[in-house]
Amino acid sequence: MRIQMKKTTLWMMTAILLLAVIVAGCGSKNGNSGNAGSASPTAEAGATASSNLLEQVKQAGVLKVGLMGTYAPYNFLNENKEMDGFDADIAKEIAKRLGVKAEFVAQEFSGMIAGLQAKKFDVVISQMTITDERKEQMDFTEPYITNSVKIIVAEKNDTITKLADFKGKNIGVGLGTNDETYLRKTVLPEVGNFTIKTYDDVITSLQDLNAGRIDATINNMYALKPIVEKNGFKIKEVGDPIKSDNAGIAVRKDNPEFRDALNEALKAMKADGTYKTIFVKWFGEEPAAE
Repeated sequence: MRIQMKKTTLWMMTAILLLAVIVAGCGSKNGNSGNAGSASPTAEAGATASSNLLEQVKQAGVLKVGLMGTYAPYNFLNENKEMDGFDADIAKEIAKRLGVKAEFVAQEFSGMIAGLQAKKFDVVISQMTITDERKEQMDFTEPYITNSVKIIVAEKNDTITKLADFKGKNIGVGLGTNDETYLRKTVLPEVGNFTIKTYDDVITSLQDLNAGRIDATINNMYALKPIVEKNGFKIKEVGDPIKSDNAGIAVRKDNPEFRDALNEALKAMKADGTYKTIFVKWFGEEPAAE
């Protein structure tokens, strides 16, 4: 009797262990299947998500454009609080040719490079002068405009007509601009000591110039004309251009397909006359022949 009970108990234990193994096996299979199912969308998403910025922009349907919004006639807020100006029109046309819409992100110029690198926007179209120093941080398209820079002084000022006259004076310039770099690295060593005062926007520098708080600034009259006319500032440009700057569209490094697509859009705009139309609209004259 005891032997039979032991055999029965042994068979029952064996059956229980076998059932446990089968259940565990099924659970393992179901768990693997569940994991595969939950991982699949992520894997598929990773496969479809493009590292190509051009494709990302097209998929999003939006080209995010960084610009100051305080630098008429290049870029500014119009009466309807919409971004307007030469740069804005260039951006809209380029976006159109990429098959997307332009979305503008206002940014002080001093933070423009950091904003681009932080992916706050896809491009900078805000009179970003092409320089060797900036090429180390960003890539550029071919130039889309050339600006001549001149010395600007108050109308009654007859003591400053050339860069050599800056010595001992207070000179205003945009913070983080190529003009600031030019004054510090080129003009200061050649001319001698003078004080550089920096500004986040053009109108404040002109207010200080008009009020006599600075002796001169450097800029181009395309940028200054609408501000001067609106505010009645008594200022003038003097002497010959001190330099010419080429502005390009800035993009983050390592995006050659994106940069090339922007270049193709610019090239097509110039070929079909669209660029000329935009230029004349904002500056009242045709662009210089290339």
